[in-house]
Amino acid sequence: MFDSDRLEDWLAYIQTIHFRSMDLTLERSRQVAGRLHLRPFRHVISVAGTNGKGSSVAYLEAIYRQAGYRTGAYTSPHLVNYNERVRLDGRPVDDQTLLAAFRRVESARGQVPLTYFEFGTLVALCIFADADPDLCILEVGMGGRLDTVNIVDADVALITEIGLDHQQWLGHDVEAIGREKAGIMRAGKPVVSSGVRPPASLALMATQTGATLVQLGRQFGFEQRADGWDWLPLDSTFACDSAVETLPLPAASRIQVQNAAGAIAAVQLASAKLPVDPGQIRSGLGSVVLPGRCQLFEGQPRRLFDVSHNADGLTVLADYLARLEPGGRVIAVFSMLADKNADAALARIAGLVDEWYVAPVDNERSASAPELETAIRQHSSADVTQCGNIVEAMDRAGGMAHGEDLVVAFGSFYAVGDIMRHLDLEPYPLR
Repeated sequence: MFDSDRLEDWLAYIQTIHFRSMDLTLERSRQVAGRLHLRPFRHVISVAGTNGKGSSVAYLEAIYRQAGYRTGAYTSPHLVNYNERVRLDGRPVDDQTLLAAFRRVESARGQVPLTYFEFGTLVALCIFADADPDLCILEVGMGGRLDTVNIVDADVALITEIGLDHQQWLGHDVEAIGREKAGIMRAGKPVVSSGVRPPASLALMATQTGATLVQLGRQFGFEQRADGWDWLPLDSTFACDSAVETLPLPAASRIQVQNAAGAIAAVQLASAKLPVDPGQIRSGLGSVVLPGRCQLFEGQPRRLFDVSHNADGLTVLADYLARLEPGGRVIAVFSMLADKNADAALARIAGLVDEWYVAPVDNERSASAPELETAIRQHSSADVTQCGNIVEAMDRAGGMAHGEDLVVAFGSFYAVGDIMRHLDLEPYPLR
């Protein structure tokens, strides 16, 4: 059996055993989980969707921590360090905790092949079972129905905005993708839809599953003002019949209000077991940190980071840039994986950028610098500089920035993570 005292060795190892079959299934994960004999979780909220998953997890985590509950949160991918994927009480777990869980999963799996994500998810579940938090908040990695997170039954499911992404795995339209995301629904349990454009397949799957669907714009909603917003129940059948008022606007983007509203709806639906009062919701939203989502670092130059890599996500970034009104140039550092639709994504933001620095990321699926420039040229005549790697691109962009210029790095978790690591930035500041 493989063993090492270094986390980087384990991460390299689970890449070598990566199960690459197209036959996606939960059976391998269930088999290994059964051998691990994990303690049942006290309460679980699972979060699926295309855009807004990580933000929704962050809102839930912050609200419940303000209410005094112990939380476990699992998200992916990470930005700077793998440890970010598994958090207890808002902080990434340490290497020793991860190493112990890696050894347990490796021992339990025997000859069962696992993907990198399956292995890592089982590691997170081991850690949470040992820590026994009041609540586990689990982000679904890609789909829903066949995602390893789905071996755990959620007490409340939350499905964020659904758009076109991972079509080769999930389906070529939002209705098909919605059916896959709906796989986290459970009979007799509530499911929140926080998207403003939910596919009809969500309601159909809720009916077929026997889950209780609660939708933004139907059972709950919000009213937004220049200085704040109110969360509102819209249907007398909803679990909570009172509004939560004078909430702080998210620091990242006002479009994030819909994600925060969905998180509050999930909190209200879980209130019988995990009561939270309006003041705790208000304080939680005021303390939340969204790593890599319109995350601004002041300095010379100012630097803005966003992991968005599809059209809907970059609409949020474009909205934020328009509101930020930088006094100088917007200098973009951009990379994207080749299997993403760069053309559709760039249509939302290219007109806001004055100068581009593009490079591949350290991933076999990365688009090349010439491919990135070609995509940009469909929407912009601004100068484009091709670089050998994303760190070089950031250094050159930063060297060209002066005065009120803003450097914005976006398009991929890999790009943002490598740059943050290079600049020694902390995506999860101490709270």
